[in-house]
Amino acid sequence: MQKLIIDTDPGQDDAVAILLALASPEFDLLGITTVAGNVPLDLTTINARKICDLAGRPDCLVFAGQDRPLVRPLVTAEHVHGRTGLDGTDMPPPQTPVQDMPAVDFLISSIREHPAGAVTIATLGPLTNLGLALQQAPDIASRIGQVVMMGGGFFEGGNITVAAEFNIYVDPEAADIIFRSEIPIVMMPLDVTHKVLTHQKRIDRFAGLGNETGRQVAKMLSFSERFDEKKYGTDGGPLHDPCTIAWLLAPKLFSGRHCNVVIETRSELTLGMTVIDWWRVSDRAPNAHVIRDIDDDGFFDLLARRLVGLP
Repeated sequence: MQKLIIDTDPGQDDAVAILLALASPEFDLLGITTVAGNVPLDLTTINARKICDLAGRPDCLVFAGQDRPLVRPLVTAEHVHGRTGLDGTDMPPPQTPVQDMPAVDFLISSIREHPAGAVTIATLGPLTNLGLALQQAPDIASRIGQVVMMGGGFFEGGNITVAAEFNIYVDPEAADIIFRSEIPIVMMPLDVTHKVLTHQKRIDRFAGLGNETGRQVAKMLSFSERFDEKKYGTDGGPLHDPCTIAWLLAPKLFSGRHCNVVIETRSELTLGMTVIDWWRVSDRAPNAHVIRDIDDDGFFDLLARRLVGLP
């Protein structure tokens, strides 16, 4: 089994990613670490616990992380995800406990305790927790198997500013640390996530799975898609974060290329931009596998097949 840590700021799409991981026996989920992002930390931590409850997994270890970026004020996204981050659902208060250990300490200890290369980290939100862990314990960089992240954009531009995708924009300094770390990175930018749209027939399929998980996922996606449908004029909104888990399960659904990615941390105009050398016009060495295309029908088939096995 693949040893996995999910670092997240749930968010409806984060919730679906967590559910996909919990529905997949290929993973040994070591823990879920929460971070401030889509909503403040207290809410992202509550939401992660609710998702564990929904999946029938109150045994999952949930660790609360950083409540603000490394050096900047926190920017949140209630305008997309609602006041709670999981607006649209009607789940009860969570029963899954929060662990006493801070998330950053958990990341460092888990990576050190397992063989080098054994642990994959899926990052679904701002990269503050991992950036701080690398600052405090630089030795873990060479021990992380890979980081599979949702973040950034190139051909699609940004979704929080003209140039920047939300997860990178919230904490560009943390992102810069990670892209300079030489950790193997697989990057799911907006260029691929905007190709997995929650058409109504796909939401109806989740609603028809016959379980509570399917019902709640349909409610989540019905709420969260409304913002992107209005913004982009599309039939359905992008389902960003589950792309990270789907890639780990079925990489043949995706295609991309190795190229160099640099994070803009100084420009007021393009702060948080992922400068992706897709066409290899610079002499900068590749530092990430950047995904651009996906079999979207295959992606949603994978989601439905796995989620039907949850409560």
